[in-house]
Amino acid sequence: MLRNIYLKEIKDSFRDRRTLLLTVLLPLVMMTGLTFFYESLMSDGDGDVYNLAVSEAISEEEKAILQGYENIKIILVQNPEEMVQEGEAHAALLFEEGFIEKINNGDEAGVTILGDSFSQKSSFLMNLVSSALTVLEKDVISTRLTTLGLDTQLVQPISVHYQELAEDNTSANLLAMLIPLILALAIGVGAGPAASDLFAGEKERKTMEALLMTPVKRSTLLLAKWLTISTIGALTGIITLLVVSIEIYFFTENLKQSLSGHENLLLIMGIAIVIAIVYAMLVASILMVTSIAAKTVKESQSYSSPIMMLTVFPLMIITGIGVNELAFHHFAIPILNLFSLLKELIVGVVNYEHIFITIGSNIICLAILFVVGRIMFLKDKWVMN
Repeated sequence: MLRNIYLKEIKDSFRDRRTLLLTVLLPLVMMTGLTFFYESLMSDGDGDVYNLAVSEAISEEEKAILQGYENIKIILVQNPEEMVQEGEAHAALLFEEGFIEKINNGDEAGVTILGDSFSQKSSFLMNLVSSALTVLEKDVISTRLTTLGLDTQLVQPISVHYQELAEDNTSANLLAMLIPLILALAIGVGAGPAASDLFAGEKERKTMEALLMTPVKRSTLLLAKWLTISTIGALTGIITLLVVSIEIYFFTENLKQSLSGHENLLLIMGIAIVIAIVYAMLVASILMVTSIAAKTVKESQSYSSPIMMLTVFPLMIITGIGVNELAFHHFAIPILNLFSLLKELIVGVVNYEHIFITIGSNIICLAILFVVGRIMFLKDKWVMN
């Protein structure tokens, strides 16, 4: 009986094309856009050419400072600042009058870099120009010290070396934020419409009463509907995860580098799929309770939407935490543990203790929520309008 009701609910859920659009295609389109957005964030700008506006009165010596930077295109104009404001140049470089003469005379010479730090291209160009000026500054200091017969090491008493513990840390961190976010959003978006329709929708259409009059136990009905919501959420999450993984592997360069080199890539993918299924069951339990409490589909969506927004908050918590700083509570708190565990997996760490803590805490929470939902479903005041 449970199997027949479950198959019927699954068939009904996927019969409507609009439901298919909302539960499968819409998350895929959203997550594909998010993937390529993150890829563009990680672009280092190699191969691009940036327009730098400088005054027409610039000397050849000043222009020579930027030689060697092939991706900087110098544009000579009367008003460089105006050109940047009109969007025709990514940044502008303004030399103080007599810039080279002041340097040669041992005086302080000023230079101004104009740009928009909120623009990725402008910010990248400003960093390039700043690097060129830093090189010039070191050359000037070295020349002045040599002229005075002094050692250049006098102005560099400390030599600092940076060593990154995690290989390709930037791209791995971005991917560790992207994948859990994609998974949480896709499962929530996929399971939400089904949860609202199977309980609140039945009450709104006045079909719940007829359903409860059948010789089927309420617990069986509840379990079949919960399995249906869990299945749709898990399918949406797994399909989105697989499609995004294929897109990252075949259509990105920077994000792909984060995954290359992992020896246990198939094992990591398998664990991620198991985590997605358990998380979908937890989300289904939450949505089931909110849908039972609601009288209409609209009311159910009003309850579930704020709850689904909470799934984004762990992203802000986990972003500033390193993999070696993750503690027991990061894996014991549901939803937060999805982000914590996937962050570990993406950097190549497979810790079975953390996996069991994550799965165990999620199962305990979903079991409690299922019991709450069962108590509500057994009472007529929650299932009758």
